Amino acid sequence: MSNALNLIIYSVGTILGLVVVGAIVALFIRDITQKQHTILRNFPIIGRLRYFFELQGKYFRQYLFSGDRAELPFNRATRAWVYKNAKNKGGIVGFGSTYDLREPGAIIFVNAAFPILEEDQLPTPSLFIGEGYCRYPYEARSIINISGMSYGAISAPAVRALSLGAAKAGCWLNTGEGGLAPYHTEGGCDIIMQIGTAKYGVRDENGNFSPARAKEIAPLVKAFEIKLSQGAKPGKGGVLPGSKVHAEIAAIRGIPAFHDSISPNRHHDIGSIDELLDKVAYIRELTGRPVGVKTAIGGWHFINELCDIILRRGPEYAPDFLTIDGGEGGSGAAPQTLVDHAGLPIAEALPRVVDALIESGLKPRIRVIAAGKLVTSAHGAWALCAGADFVNTARGFMFSLGCIQAMRCHLNTCPTGVTTHNPRLQHGLVVEEKYLRVANYAMNVNKEIGMIAHSCGVRHARELRREHVRIVETAGKSIALNMLYPYPEVRKGFNEKININ
Repeated sequence: MSNALNLIIYSVGTILGLVVVGAIVALFIRDITQKQHTILRNFPIIGRLRYFFELQGKYFRQYLFSGDRAELPFNRATRAWVYKNAKNKGGIVGFGSTYDLREPGAIIFVNAAFPILEEDQLPTPSLFIGEGYCRYPYEARSIINISGMSYGAISAPAVRALSLGAAKAGCWLNTGEGGLAPYHTEGGCDIIMQIGTAKYGVRDENGNFSPARAKEIAPLVKAFEIKLSQGAKPGKGGVLPGSKVHAEIAAIRGIPAFHDSISPNRHHDIGSIDELLDKVAYIRELTGRPVGVKTAIGGWHFINELCDIILRRGPEYAPDFLTIDGGEGGSGAAPQTLVDHAGLPIAEALPRVVDALIESGLKPRIRVIAAGKLVTSAHGAWALCAGADFVNTARGFMFSLGCIQAMRCHLNTCPTGVTTHNPRLQHGLVVEEKYLRVANYAMNVNKEIGMIAHSCGVRHARELRREHVRIVETAGKSIALNMLYPYPEVRKGFNEKININ
């Protein structure tokens, strides 16, 4: 019996050995005869290791070689901070900070000699959006909110967890340009419906804006947002690979299943600021909801002209809010050239936009929402100092869902189930657990922004001003934000009619 068993093992081992040798020989022949790859042609088989390490290099660097503050787009220290707050374990550290206060661009808050006592601290007040200009203004309670991520770009369990978490935390959830899915409404949270260039969710059979569909959706949402562009890819529409466009997503968007979903790079019916303001006023009157505009900023011509035309036409034509997306945004698929080089970063874009609104007297009329890599409470407090009313983040909430920055969002192979439609991978994202982390993250960011405000000597976060933060210019030297971007004087208001021609 033992001899027979040994013979079987020997035979199987021999066969497997021959298979391995045959595979190596086949690869060797294939490598030296192919003409596409020089390394493989000159170094058959061994050269394949180079491609393996090239593919896996970013993962090795992430866990073994990069320092806690060295990675991009988000370093390990930032991700760990989000994870701890999402798990409600607090952002407490010992033995000092690894944040380099000598690095240009570092944020330093101006702590008060006599900070606000606990008994004098006030809760951060809510703000109304569209009050006095639409039938159903929106009272927004949270400073930090969930930025646009389409169902399709992220999975159904991820959308469900975000909806439930947003409801618990009292923040809003932006649908992204992919349309309103049943999972968005599941948690009963406040929803902002984004209207992208393809009009997904509010389009007719010809792909044009459908007033009937917009009126049907209006009771389910708190506001509409017309997206001109986003920080990841200004000048190019949304991209969802066909592998992620399954039947349900295709039905919501009104497109064929398993075909690439590529939005136009611009709204066909919005080609000027006047047409944009006409569309804002029309949708607001049609739905009764506040209507805002999302855009990345490339220079000052657009925002200056926008303010001038609003003053000429009247405040009833103004968008109820502006979402300013920095060039460092990017939770979805985008061409690397645009991700790397198009659009101003939020640190420059936000103060300039706020300045234009202050100078024209429009700041009280138009709420400002800042977005673009603002995932921590420090960045949220900086945005309020610069003049924002609210902060949107997408990747911060992705981290709260368990994202590990695998950077495979566009491949439908996300290992944490956040951006994949593979049921096996989605299995790891347990909605009943993750929605609590979404809520914890939002509530703790709001809490810590308040803590920064009290340290700066103000009663609540909405009293933060530019003089409360300094920006490092060079090692050993910083400048107050109100010196870097001085507050402008109001030069005109609603009652002053101007002629820009």
